[in-house]
Amino acid sequence: MAQQRSDREHGWWKAPLDRFAEYLRANRGFSEHTIHAYVTDVKDCLEIIANRVDMLNDVSIDDIRGWMAVRSRTVSRSSMARKTVSVRRFFAWAYEHDLIETNPAATLRTPKIPMTLPWCFSQSQASQLMEAVHEHAEEVECQEDEVLDRDAGAHMHLDKRHKQPIPDDRSEDLARREAIALRDAAIVELLYATGIRVAELAGLDIDDIRWSDRTVRVTGKGNKQRVVPFGLPAAQAMEDWLQRGRDALCTAYSHNAVFLGARGGRIDTRIVREVVHHASEQAGVPDISPHALRHSAATHLLNGGADLREVQEMLGHASLSTTQRYTHVSIEQLKDRYRQAFPRA
Repeated sequence: MAQQRSDREHGWWKAPLDRFAEYLRANRGFSEHTIHAYVTDVKDCLEIIANRVDMLNDVSIDDIRGWMAVRSRTVSRSSMARKTVSVRRFFAWAYEHDLIETNPAATLRTPKIPMTLPWCFSQSQASQLMEAVHEHAEEVECQEDEVLDRDAGAHMHLDKRHKQPIPDDRSEDLARREAIALRDAAIVELLYATGIRVAELAGLDIDDIRWSDRTVRVTGKGNKQRVVPFGLPAAQAMEDWLQRGRDALCTAYSHNAVFLGARGGRIDTRIVREVVHHASEQAGVPDISPHALRHSAATHLLNGGADLREVQEMLGHASLSTTQRYTHVSIEQLKDRYRQAFPRA
């Protein structure tokens, strides 16, 4: 009994959970964010079960269901479904690697999640958002030109060696503001044009862009790569950022990243979300997340006649059923327009 108490106090589940995390990292190629989510879910389950059993091989289906009953009181059904998938995968791995004699989660069912349709912009709202980010970039550029013209004599001095004018801190600040405005316009345009995820956008390198056919190579979940096309407006916004804005933020830490943060490193996903929230506020459209731009891109593609499997490939969905949600969005929008326009609706 003393040994059992000691094992429980030190967490008998820690060693197998560490091995599971390493397996996901080395064999499945999952991102650290995904691995952390799996480990957190499984740890939550095993910590509660550890109050009833003393080793992994003793865990039963009833123990796991007991954990589900406890957690379902405090988390949403969608979160519970995700946690269940994590736990089921962990025990399947443990059984395959001979850590347990039987798999107690083999018959575990994932809680059913009621299908909710993803919200998306109308095409006019999307156009309004794109116009707003470009107008903001043009306004900042005009401000810089006005200041440089007005203060050319008062706020510039000469480099004695090269006889070249050097801008003061004020003009440098305006140049950075213009660069950020150009960057933000390119971010919003590319997210809408391609439907890529925030992490995928943040991970883009300059070499991933193919200007000849306007495509970008994206590394998605599980390190799977795909090639996604983008249109002329997004191409122009990207060129403006890379040719006229990026150098103002570039540092030794920029490396080959397409999008940079204010300090010159690769842009953080949190900043990308802030960019989209701020842009939607400026445009006077509903406040959205970058993922809503992804929803909008998919829905507008399908409304325009794109093939469902082509949209699946573009978005990087593993399952066609995930992409099919957007057909329901299109149908719901059609029904709304029908009710508004048809006299006998």
